[in-house]
Amino acid sequence: MSATAVMACDDCSDDRPVQKLALVRVQGAAPSSLPTNIPTTRESVTRQDIERTINATDAEDALKYLPSLLVRKRYIGDYNHAILSSRASGTGNSARSAVYADGILLSNYLGNGVGGLSFPPRWGLVTPEEIERVDVMYGPFSAAYPGNSVGAVVDYVTRMPTRFEAHAKLGYVSQPFDLYGTNSTYRATQASASVGDRSGDLAWWVNVNRTDSDGQPLTFANRLVSTGVAPTKGTPVAGAVLLPNSNGQPWYMLGAVTRYSTTQDHLKIKLAYDLSPTLRASYTGGAWRNESEGNSQSYLWDASGAAVYAGPIVIDGKQFAPLTGADFVATREQLVHVMQGVSLKSRTGGAWDWEAAASTYDYRRDKKRQNAAGNPLPGALTGGAGTLADGGDTGWSTLALKGIWRPAGGMHVVDMGVQQDSYELAYLTSSITGNYLADAPGALVASVQGKTRTQVFYVQDAWLLAAEWRAVLGARTERWQAYGGRTDFSATGTPPPSIYAARSAGFISPKAALSWQGTPDTVLKASIGRAVRLPTVSELYGATSTTNSRYINDPSLKPEKSWTGELSAETSWGEIQTRLTAFAESTRDALYSQTLFDAVANNNITRVQNIDRIGTRGLEATLAANDWLLKGLDLSASATYADSKIKANKGFVAVSGDTVGKWQPNIPRWRATAMVGYRFDEQWSGSLAVRHSGRQYRTLNNTDVNGYAYMGVSRYTTADLRVVWKIDRQWSGAFGVDNLNNDKYWNFHPYPQRSYLAELKFDL
Repeated sequence: MSATAVMACDDCSDDRPVQKLALVRVQGAAPSSLPTNIPTTRESVTRQDIERTINATDAEDALKYLPSLLVRKRYIGDYNHAILSSRASGTGNSARSAVYADGILLSNYLGNGVGGLSFPPRWGLVTPEEIERVDVMYGPFSAAYPGNSVGAVVDYVTRMPTRFEAHAKLGYVSQPFDLYGTNSTYRATQASASVGDRSGDLAWWVNVNRTDSDGQPLTFANRLVSTGVAPTKGTPVAGAVLLPNSNGQPWYMLGAVTRYSTTQDHLKIKLAYDLSPTLRASYTGGAWRNESEGNSQSYLWDASGAAVYAGPIVIDGKQFAPLTGADFVATREQLVHVMQGVSLKSRTGGAWDWEAAASTYDYRRDKKRQNAAGNPLPGALTGGAGTLADGGDTGWSTLALKGIWRPAGGMHVVDMGVQQDSYELAYLTSSITGNYLADAPGALVASVQGKTRTQVFYVQDAWLLAAEWRAVLGARTERWQAYGGRTDFSATGTPPPSIYAARSAGFISPKAALSWQGTPDTVLKASIGRAVRLPTVSELYGATSTTNSRYINDPSLKPEKSWTGELSAETSWGEIQTRLTAFAESTRDALYSQTLFDAVANNNITRVQNIDRIGTRGLEATLAANDWLLKGLDLSASATYADSKIKANKGFVAVSGDTVGKWQPNIPRWRATAMVGYRFDEQWSGSLAVRHSGRQYRTLNNTDVNGYAYMGVSRYTTADLRVVWKIDRQWSGAFGVDNLNNDKYWNFHPYPQRSYLAELKFDL
């Protein structure tokens, strides 16, 4: 993994990044869409790093060992919960990071987190085989990015060939899984192929990928022991698993729910045409299709040995609320999402360069079918009543005109631009009384509509004050609008629809950074920036109510406003490069979606709210070395300490004041990674990596004291192994084990247990 850097070049052709501390530029394997001037900490991982050291089955796996980052990936192909976490942003705050592919937005700012709807970045629009390099910029220190960059900016740079090339890859993963009453092996297969060429002024690239994945159970039907009563009716059952829940209360686990069988197809087409030696036109088109089945399995059986899915039950002499279709859920989803982007970019290297770009992300098809509470399993597997949620009119678009001005004298480089980002949320949930698996939608259950638009102007000047000093000063102005918000919960108008008034506001976010190259091997940097994270459409208007969850919106939410600063020292000690960063963040009106289980309603309730103030401070240390001690031995490591607490809050979870002084959810005090790789010879290489995350909480009032339970968030320490065999010039194979030590850890859902991976690859 590369050392941090200050500036990135526009076009570079080196095979591997040059690890060099400097105030001017760092070369990379391909052009990045990051700004010309990077005023803060930056880390990268290259295609070679991924192939040698990472068991990568999804694009987000490329981030696995980067400092302070965690993606909440629960299984291969996780499309609705894989949220990125960073130093002071947890795995419930997807809107506090910015993910791009070749400059096209993949982050889903229609919402935040995984409440009634789910809004992780659309990782499926990039496959591991496409990746040339991944760049990560920490913090909201560049004026070119929205306030969502307060956590981190991730940019995937994908392949663009300079000559004819073709690639094919087959992969297989096996995960033996043992938890509660589940003991089974879940498998995934992947196949991908890509081909590209450059002929004259035209370069092109095509990539296709298919993933078939069976994931482990993610949720579990349950009953609190305290809700049991003296039996008057019900079926005596065996098989319930008794243990403490995340709050330490005894409960019975009754069965495994939300076990996804997923088939995903990916298609990516990239075209680039040089209209002149200094002007390039580019097109990127991506399509992602997902078909998934979410299934359930009861742990309970009656006196005859038959599985029990419905009706009142008696466990250990106590009667509990009847089992319904809300306990054992069956879902069927069909999604087709399409991403497109075009750009026209000048590359003169003279006084002026510019770029015009536009992109769209379209939910071309987005349908989820689910059995009704009154339609329990196993009958629901063949039909009956249910609901259909349709988000087919949802998506977003971006427009941007960017410029780079290099005044005479070479002391300044000025980045500037105007942008417009538009988001539209439209979800219609209908009831189906006949066959929910196939019938057309019936009566209205809920309709959610809303739009936001942000218009931006930014400017950022990198000023070389002296040979060893450089300042980066910038500002971002934003005009935000929210409009068209409406929620309906009845076709008859009772209750009446909620129609929300339009809102608008303006904000200015200043940025500043100062760098000093004290010695040829040492750079000191200081950065500060304001970020305004605007409320998303779903947070404002997206109230939903389904069989097993409910989401409560708030149209009067305030924007989240953060000041973030960091001090860094980067030093090279021969082959060893180190960085020590002190960071601090103060966030007012923090936007939070909090999901809690309501035992009375027997479902998950998610409320969105502003938290008055959250304060975070911490340290991050990194180390990287190539050919350390002996040729072929590579080492990288990082450790992050964060003290992140709620400083003030008028809101509450259970009683007034119960969140003040508590830890910010999903931010561990300690997290660390370490990886050692060794290139034995030209054919064989291996790597061993370890990841650690300390104690953390999921709830705002920190009452979830037991992390090792469903809905809990636990510590973990896992080890990953990878061995690569270069069979000949064209063929290679790999074997890997993720979670080698089989740690059984949680983030609301159980993470994968020990998983075995095999790959076969062909490169022409």
